[in-house]
Amino acid sequence: MRAQLLAFTFLATAIAPLAFAQPAAPPPMKAFASSSEVVGLIAKAKADRKGDAPLTAEPILSLAPYRAQLEYRTAVSPAAVHEKDAEMMYVIEGSGTIVTGGKLVDEKRNNAANLGGSSIAGGSPQAITKGDFLIVPENTPHQITPSGGAPIVLMTLHVPRPVAWP
Repeated sequence: MRAQLLAFTFLATAIAPLAFAQPAAPPPMKAFASSSEVVGLIAKAKADRKGDAPLTAEPILSLAPYRAQLEYRTAVSPAAVHEKDAEMMYVIEGSGTIVTGGKLVDEKRNNAANLGGSSIAGGSPQAITKGDFLIVPENTPHQITPSGGAPIVLMTLHVPRPVAWP
């Protein structure tokens, strides 16, 4: 009886924190950003940039499961493949080149849904400039290089694959 009481007390002590734990709060919903807020985010990205980091990101909008972010790119960043979602982009400022397709060079797994690489072999380059829209399908290597010595600023939105995709 004493052993059972001890076991019950231990089990209750171990489980109690889990029973009363609050689930992690989702990021706050933000479904609108004015042009002046975006200009402020560009200034914030410039200020938040660490050393010679090629990419600084700032959140623009958030409505789970979607999150639009501002990407302030000053130099070529590693190439990427998103295995579970497409990526839509809008060029806010600047110009550059996006290379899509081909194969990642020095491929490595960044996390459960993304691969990275130093560059892309055999991809197709496309010039991009202010006002351009593009979408990179899931499982497609892509890499952006700013041009003209100035940063390129993008709005990016990862779009998860719907259950039924044509």
